[in-house]
Amino acid sequence: MCSVEGKGRKGGMGMGIIKGGGAGGERVGKLKSSRMKLWIIRATTSVLLWTCVVQLTAVGETWGPRVLRGWPSCFTHQVQDSSFSVIEDTVPSVPARVLPPKRVYKNNGYLMVSCNGGLNQMRAAICDMVTIARYLNVTLVVPELDKTSFWADPSEFQDIFDVDHFITSLRDEVRILKELPPRLKRRVKMGMVYSMPPISWSDISYYRNQILPLIQKYKVVHLNRTDTRLANNGQPLDVQKLRCRVNFSALRFTSQIEDLGKRVTKLLRQNGPFIVLHLRYEMDMLAFSGCTQGCNNEEVEELTRMRYAYPWWKEKIINSDLKRKDGLCPLTPEETALILRALDIDNSYQIYIAAGEIYGGTRRMASLAAAYPRLVRKETLLEPSELGFFQNHSSQMAALDYLVSLESDIFIPTYDGNMAKVVEGHRRFLGYKQTILLDRSLLVDLIDQYNSGSLSWNEFSNAVKESHASRKGQPTRRLVIPDRPKEEDYFYANPEECLQPSHGQLSST
Repeated sequence: MCSVEGKGRKGGMGMGIIKGGGAGGERVGKLKSSRMKLWIIRATTSVLLWTCVVQLTAVGETWGPRVLRGWPSCFTHQVQDSSFSVIEDTVPSVPARVLPPKRVYKNNGYLMVSCNGGLNQMRAAICDMVTIARYLNVTLVVPELDKTSFWADPSEFQDIFDVDHFITSLRDEVRILKELPPRLKRRVKMGMVYSMPPISWSDISYYRNQILPLIQKYKVVHLNRTDTRLANNGQPLDVQKLRCRVNFSALRFTSQIEDLGKRVTKLLRQNGPFIVLHLRYEMDMLAFSGCTQGCNNEEVEELTRMRYAYPWWKEKIINSDLKRKDGLCPLTPEETALILRALDIDNSYQIYIAAGEIYGGTRRMASLAAAYPRLVRKETLLEPSELGFFQNHSSQMAALDYLVSLESDIFIPTYDGNMAKVVEGHRRFLGYKQTILLDRSLLVDLIDQYNSGSLSWNEFSNAVKESHASRKGQPTRRLVIPDRPKEEDYFYANPEECLQPSHGQLSST
């Protein structure tokens, strides 16, 4: 017999000690053995099940888009944000993006860059810096954008560009980090970093022979100016093609900017064809260039004061009339209206003004508005709430204009600044979309002859059309001027190494 000794029960439950021997003890031993076997079976089954789950998950990463698409959600990867929000079942699934394999190379050090200028000057500079980092076998830190120029835009790289796409899409070429490793970051904060401006228009060999040894010596080198630091011509084909890849593929705007750009384009398209006029007649451009055609005395004085207020605008004493005759001034709104009419641009077309605030406002825009009543701007197409986030962020506003410019039926810049050049090159890449490149030195002479009565309207219009028949963004060779890179064609305006001719051979300029 066996007996149970224990304390009083509580709620019908209790703990006790089993005593006994003989047959009773043998039964207890069998019971313990059965329980042990059961536990082992359960443990083994659990391990096998978890192994299956892990294997299926691994398979899902490779075959998920094809094999596991219809499987239960536990085998489906879902992107979660930092707050671990749950994706609603109503959101359509997005196929997994296949990332290029990482390029494996011995890292020679770290390259930091601080871009200078407006959005499109910085855009071209980023393309150059990525290319330089790749050919030096160094790690690039995500570029810092200019916050101290005239526009004083506080935007960071990730406020304008999709930084994750930028990093991952180029991982088969160069390693890019959002910030330096902690130890090196501390050194930089303490001012222990070698900082310098590279020489403008340099070959890739300059960076290999002059900059790479500095990076190997100091581990981190900071390039504090980046505009036009890589030559237009004479570079290896792989260098030129990588510049294009960064520009046309890796530098994608944030989803917020992209979505708003699509919305503006849709609003324009539903009302017919549209032209984008990059009317670079803003206060900063006029002050910088010294171009005062059509301005009154008070405006001339205001622009002159502004030019002297910015020390990095080196040219102070400027003859506006001579500069205009040399074609170095942006066309005025009044001159632009004449040229559009002379080119037989249909006045029923919508004309989207891709620019900031036009200097002189309504008074200076009156002639253009009278000739082309369907003038629109992003501010007139969108609600104030839609543009609220972009206010006081000129680079983000410029990004929006950039997207609309790419989609337009015709793009017409009135000055060959950075936006005009980079958009021109991008439109060539998109299939030689029509871009009318105005010959300003010729046009101001024709305008003056027409205004003085030396040319009739028909003579004036015919001369404008004939002189611009071959200036519509057709395939052409870049003009190369050895030892005078500022005067030759800009690589990003015509990246011919990356383009496919639309008809026959490329023509020479």
